[in-house]
Amino acid sequence: MAEISKSSQFRFPGPLIWLFVTAILMGYVYMFGLGMPLLGPDEPRYSQVAREMFERGDWVTTTLGGHNWFEKPALLYWMQIVSYGIFGVSEFAARLGSALFGLGTVFALFLVGLKREGGYDVQSGRTPLPYWMMAVSATSLGLIVFSRGASFDIIVTFPLTASLAGFYLWYLSSERNESVRKRAFFLFTFYFFSGVAVLAKGLIGIVFPAAIVGFFYLLRREFPKRDLLVSFLWGPLVAVLTASAWYLPAYLRHGWEFIDEFFVQHHFQRFTSNKYKHPQPFWFFWAIFPLMTIPWVPFFLAAVWKTGRRIVSELVSAFSRKEGPSSEKTDPLAVFAFAWLLVPLAFFSFSGSKLPGYVLPSVPAAAILTALYVDRFAAVSKARDMLCKSLAIAMFVVCFLLLLLVVPRYADDDSTKSLVKAADEAGYRDRKIAGYLGRNHNLEFYAAGRLYREEAGEQKAFTSVDELISLARSTPDGKLLVVTQEWHLDELKKDPGVRIREIARRGENAILVVEAN
Repeated sequence: MAEISKSSQFRFPGPLIWLFVTAILMGYVYMFGLGMPLLGPDEPRYSQVAREMFERGDWVTTTLGGHNWFEKPALLYWMQIVSYGIFGVSEFAARLGSALFGLGTVFALFLVGLKREGGYDVQSGRTPLPYWMMAVSATSLGLIVFSRGASFDIIVTFPLTASLAGFYLWYLSSERNESVRKRAFFLFTFYFFSGVAVLAKGLIGIVFPAAIVGFFYLLRREFPKRDLLVSFLWGPLVAVLTASAWYLPAYLRHGWEFIDEFFVQHHFQRFTSNKYKHPQPFWFFWAIFPLMTIPWVPFFLAAVWKTGRRIVSELVSAFSRKEGPSSEKTDPLAVFAFAWLLVPLAFFSFSGSKLPGYVLPSVPAAAILTALYVDRFAAVSKARDMLCKSLAIAMFVVCFLLLLLVVPRYADDDSTKSLVKAADEAGYRDRKIAGYLGRNHNLEFYAAGRLYREEAGEQKAFTSVDELISLARSTPDGKLLVVTQEWHLDELKKDPGVRIREIARRGENAILVVEAN
């Protein structure tokens, strides 16, 4: 056999190797360990709502403990229902949609990078921007963390990202005079995914895209082009029809009850008051948001500072009429990302209720700004290029090790799964469980159908030993299964009216059997 010369052998381009390696690591880390116990109060509640819908075969009415529960829209529940149907009811199935939407967010930003650069260049000798768009977004702490949770923050972040990516792809196509059909498709994507975002988390799904696009044009000091203006006639209809897939049947079935609970209480009262007990100072989001960009914080802060300073300088020059005809404007993508970053941060800073996940929709914008900065930084030398790539790979490795060695122990301590299992193995399977001096919403999934509830459906919290004694005496064997926090155990053990047998303790919670003396 003739020897194949080295010059004729296929050489895999270096930039593609890095792309594939990073993509494989990303997929593995995002999908790894999704079967850990559900954490906190929200994951179990949302997963239980989906389970109740799944068991009833009902895609419209959201219930918790059999009572109507219109706190959030249906998109997360729909994804969980589909996943339950394929994989069975489990923690993995409950979180799978969130992980896929996290990966979808990264992919949308990768497409933005491809469109801006005109493809994935492997011949120039430098790492292409689309790689940095993928690597920076996929390894940003905020996106990794929330993509692993059965909650609505990543569920709204992906369609918002897809919507705004659609707008930017239209903007570039328009600037490049591409075909009318292609531009119309990108505009349709913008409006369609805005409707999906409304299905994901309510009115911000359409408020944010509109505000971000408007702010972008204001910062650019441009007037929208004709096809965007014409799209105002049909685009909002696309968004409304998309969102009506759940809102219309929910309203037709439940009327004012749905409007009052979903819109009045969980939209307007949540924003304007502290009804849901998550108060924070006005500056809260501005202080914590950089942490969501770990490990890229220095690059992110530098990118925001340089982009913001340049935008402000251009605005000052424009208003003072010192802008020359040859003045070069800031990169439109950087301006767009800057507008995208600020709108959710500013909007939720005025909210009476503040949780870190509220500003997750700003993380893709932060990733764009950071990737643009890293692209320029890494192009200076191979050493810088390898430093940034190593940072991305190291973040994946650290996250994998944490998920393998640390997070499972924390999840076991935080969750009530092991407590309920211990009670079942002790012979109390299917026995109802009472909560003493507090509600434990983690039980909603792991003790489904076994919790005492108020008339309106809220989980009941028993506040006195006398209540526990009365309830224990009403059971056939005089024994009551109770979950409480460990610092209330001494109080119960000292009470002469009851006998206590502790079954298990995990983290701050304990499960015990209470009998009247």
